[in-house]
Amino acid sequence: MRPSGRAADAMRPVTIETGFSHHAEGSALIRVGGTEVLCTASVEQRVPPFLRGKGTGWVTAEYGMLPRATHTRGNREAAKGKQSGRTQEIQRLIGRSLRAVTDLKALGEMSITLDCDVLNADGGTRCASITGAWVALRLALGKLHAQRVLSSIPLTGQVAAVSCGLTTEGAVLDLDYVEDSSAVADTNFVLTAAGGIVEIQGTAEEKPFSEEEFFKLLALAKKGTQELFAAQDAVVRATEGA
Repeated sequence: MRPSGRAADAMRPVTIETGFSHHAEGSALIRVGGTEVLCTASVEQRVPPFLRGKGTGWVTAEYGMLPRATHTRGNREAAKGKQSGRTQEIQRLIGRSLRAVTDLKALGEMSITLDCDVLNADGGTRCASITGAWVALRLALGKLHAQRVLSSIPLTGQVAAVSCGLTTEGAVLDLDYVEDSSAVADTNFVLTAAGGIVEIQGTAEEKPFSEEEFFKLLALAKKGTQELFAAQDAVVRATEGA
C-alpha cells in the first residue's frame, strides 16, 4: 500500500482554476494533491535581442518557491542575490516544454513569459508547473486571437508532465513528497497529447533500473498525462465558453 493509499497507477486529485491572477493575460492555479502552483502568462510586444528582426516570437519561463512552500522556511533567492542551480534547471525545462508545442513563427515578434510560483510543495512541482503553464499560455494566446492580434492560436498541441518512480511497492505514478524522498528511482516525463516525448528525466538513487522497469514507468506516465490533458481541455473550454 502506498503511503497515500492510492493504487500504483492513480494520480492525486487534480484541479485547475483559471483567472486567479486578475492582471495577467492568462493564469492558472493548478493543484495536484498538496502541490499548488500559480502559473501566469505575460505578453510583451518585443523579443530578446538575439531574435530582433527575425520575425519570430519567444516563450520563456521563470520558476520560484514561496519561503514556506515546504516544511521549513527557505530563504528567498532574491535575498541571496542569485538563483540556485535547481531553479535555473527547472525554469529552463518549463520554457523548453512550452516552446515544443508553440509555433514561434506564427507568434510573431512578441514574447510570452510564464511565471510559475510554488505556493505549496508536496512533490512534482516542476511537473505541475508545466501542466499549469500550458493552460495559462493557451488562454493568453486565445485572448490575443479574440482581440485579432493573432490570426490563429499558434499552438501545435498540448504538453503536460508527471512524475513516476520505483518504490518498495514497485512502479508508481505521481509521487508525493514522502514517496519522492524515499524512491529508489525518480523520473519526470514531459509528453504531448499526440504521443510525443519532449523530455525525460530519470535518476536511480540506489541501483540502476532496468529497461523493463523504465517502460513500466513510461506506461504509467502516458496514463497520467492523458488525465492531465483531459483536465486542461475541460478548463480551457469552460473558461472560454463562460
